[in-house]
Amino acid sequence: MDRSALSIATPEIRRDFGLSLAGMGVLLSVFPWAYGISQLVAGPVVDRIGPRLLVGLGLAVWSGVQAAAGLVNGVTQLFLARMGLGMAESPLSPGTIRVLRSWIRSEDRGLAISICFSGAALGPAVAPPVLTWLMLRWGWRAMFVAVGFVGLLLALIWWNVYHDTSHYSFSAAEHAELPTEETPLTARFSFARWFWLFRFPAFWGMVLGNFGLVYLAWLYITWLPGYLEIERHMSVLRTGIYSGIPQLAGLFGFWSAGWVGDRLLLAGFSSMNSRKIPIIVGLVGMAVATVPAALVHDNNLAIIFITIAVFLGSASQPAQWALVTVVAPPEQVSTFGGLTNFGGAMGGAASAVVTGYIAQATGSFVSALILGGVLAVIAALLYGLAVRRPITSGVLEQAPRAQVTAPDAR
Repeated sequence: MDRSALSIATPEIRRDFGLSLAGMGVLLSVFPWAYGISQLVAGPVVDRIGPRLLVGLGLAVWSGVQAAAGLVNGVTQLFLARMGLGMAESPLSPGTIRVLRSWIRSEDRGLAISICFSGAALGPAVAPPVLTWLMLRWGWRAMFVAVGFVGLLLALIWWNVYHDTSHYSFSAAEHAELPTEETPLTARFSFARWFWLFRFPAFWGMVLGNFGLVYLAWLYITWLPGYLEIERHMSVLRTGIYSGIPQLAGLFGFWSAGWVGDRLLLAGFSSMNSRKIPIIVGLVGMAVATVPAALVHDNNLAIIFITIAVFLGSASQPAQWALVTVVAPPEQVSTFGGLTNFGGAMGGAASAVVTGYIAQATGSFVSALILGGVLAVIAALLYGLAVRRPITSGVLEQAPRAQVTAPDAR
């Protein structure tokens, strides 16, 4: 909901601050740029000290920044608030993936990841009707403050409820329910180990693949309300209602992908393929649905195709995080997740800016949507062809700090 607030308020903020479509695109891109760059640090730090402190502190800080965004006096201050939001949110995804790898067995992890990360779909699904109502009743500034206040309450809940596995004394039966593989904390951060990941095709396949995945998914999150109002000529109220429908479908997409991945694993598919198949199918399906969504004239048909696209794109995202737990070395799961999430955040940032410029230059969002579909297909190819083998801890432990030649490790 924090991320969606600016998208919901796009028409009002453009009017109040006199922003063009291109200028609004730049403002929408600030969050993913700050979020993605901060991932490069957040992942290794989570691997070093664990998720409880960083996720709780991040939630408190980003909620405070979100509330402060409702008090800004100009575009520069709003720019800085969105930057702070992105930086403070950066520990969330690598922290969550480490929590799940520590607590949930591999055969159940796909569904668990889908449930946890489905918040990324639940927020945008709830945001349009709820935030639009808040904005129409009290203004966009009060909307920002209200969402920030709720986040501060959630930070208190997290801090009081969540503890790492080391906090508890387990019985033998309880211990049997935990993952058999350990998820140790790293003794210190090493740039040599960080850069070593760059040598693997699987790493680049996931970073660049996630770029294409998030590019199109973020286009629907950031620009859907503006698209419906500007291109489809819907009222603010109708936009608030209709833009929530695809995001609600995305919630079911999140849940279904993890369940499908777990079923494929139990059916005999490898850990790698059981997580890759939902990603590839989702990406190709999202691209195919986006083309008619952009071209049909009937608004109801457009919403149907957009809903299908968001459903399938949402299904790809938790499967991508489940794949992180398969490909990444155990002691670097947050680092690896942060780096792949950096690729996704850069896709989101590019999507926000490029879409704004294309819409302003052509007077339409059609070309922007088609471009997003093409990138989704390229992303599917990257996951299918480049992500072939996991990166094992043994390879990393044996790697000297200087130059290493290990062709068989690829």
